[in-house]
Amino acid sequence: MDAYEFNSATWTKSSYSDRDGGDCIEVAPGFPGIVPVRDAKDPRGPVLVVSSDGWSSFVAAVKGGELPS
Repeated sequence: MDAYEFNSATWTKSSYSDRDGGDCIEVAPGFPGIVPVRDAKDPRGPVLVVSSDGWSSFVAAVKGGELPS
């Protein structure tokens, strides 16, 4: 994927995020098989690309309290 494609993506922030962008990430849905993730405080910074399956596993682990705080 070209970095430009992510710059023109529609990024969404969690509904659990504080409105100031504190400790928050954004994701860009709509890319088949991957989930682009970035730091909400640094929208021009690097983008982490995670497989859709990996992202689903991560979200399930967070919701299930399986990760250390």
